[in-house]
Parts: sequence; C-alpha cells; structure tokens
Amino acid sequence: MGMPENIFDRDYFPDPSLAGEDGLLAAGGTLESEVLLEAYSKGIFPWYSENTPVLWWSPDPRMVLFPGRFRISKSLSRTIRNAEFEVRRDSSFNEVIEHCARLPRPAQEGTWITREMISAYIRLHEEGYAHSFEIFKKGKLVGGLYGISMGRAFFGESMFHLERDASKVALYHLVEFAVEKEFDLIDAQQSTDHLRSLGAEEITRKKFMDMLKRTMIKETITGSWS
Repeated sequence: MGMPENIFDRDYFPDPSLAGEDGLLAAGGTLESEVLLEAYSKGIFPWYSENTPVLWWSPDPRMVLFPGRFRISKSLSRTIRNAEFEVRRDSSFNEVIEHCARLPRPAQEGTWITREMISAYIRLHEEGYAHSFEIFKKGKLVGGLYGISMGRAFFGESMFHLERDASKVALYHLVEFAVEKEFDLIDAQQSTDHLRSLGAEEITRKKFMDMLKRTMIKETITGSWS
C-alpha cells in the first residue's frame, strides 16, 4: 500500500527551507492523520508542550541512521547473544508510547509527548503507519521504540528502557528489519551523543530532503509488522 491519494498535492506547510536557525518552521494546525503524514513526507515533525500551539520543525543539519552503518558495541553484541530479551513488533504500541511519555529525561521538565500526540500516533498506528518494536523480559515490557514509516524511511520518535540495553536492542531489531526491507534511512531528527555512538550521523537538510523525495515514491509497508 502506498501513500494516501493526492497527499503530495496538499499544502499544509511552508517550504522546509524557510525554517529558522533553530529548525522551527510553523506553529498551529492539528494532528490529524493526513496532516502528520504530509509533514513527515516533507521532513517536518511536531514537537511542543501542553498548552501551546502545535510547533512544526525541520532542523538543519538532520540526524539520520543509515541501516548499514549501525554500530554495535561489544556489550550490546553480548546482550543480543545472551538472548535475555524477547522481541516483538506492533504488539504493544499503546504501552510503548505511554512509557515514552512518562519516562523522565535528563535536564527536561515534563514531556513533549502530549495526550494529543499520544492519541494522534495511536490513530496512525491503527491506520498502519506508526509502528513499535517492543522488548520483553519474563513477560514484562522493559523497553521499546516507536515511529512512523512511509516509503522506505522510518521516522523514529522516541524510545525507552527499564532494563539496561533494552532500547538499544529494540533499535538493533529495527535496523535488522530496515536492512531486510531495504529501507533507505532511519530519521533520528536531532543530534545526540547516544545516537552518534550507535552510528547515526548529521546530514544537511537539503541532502535529507533529496533522499526523502526518492524514498517517498517507494511502496509504504502499512499494516501490522508483527
């Protein structure tokens, strides 16, 4: 299944090249599915707090992870070999996003994953565009990640862990899936040392947009990934 009909003909957003130095492009609007899908297809994502308008971003540079360049540390390789964790896909999307919203972040007050965003991404999951990778230990959800998939790109949104390395194991399995399905890139949005240590790198907005245009014409793998 490909993109919703005529989505590229819609014009909810300014050209991403008009974003400010901090990456802020626009404010306002809604999180309806067709709006979110157009945003991601054009390299734009929402990030805002409760009681503020929806803020839309397109940073330059952009942090991306090319599936073939994922860097596995010795400790992560050991964790994967030990097979302590059970990996599932799209079995507990709601729980993953709720954990991501609740988990405290260093130097961050509150959460940017608002109730409105949770509802919107659950709706996209039900429509087959949002997906989760879940890590279980002894039947308990201990880590995971979620994001949006369009074309042959995965737009990572957030991850969490309750056990050491659980989120890294989730990312490892996302990368394995991306390699198998010939994905072009995993979007990590903004740079962090943690992601850089795993092989993610910064590219210019222009290069990112050029890659998006090429990957968006490829078939989107919709529906459950379980």
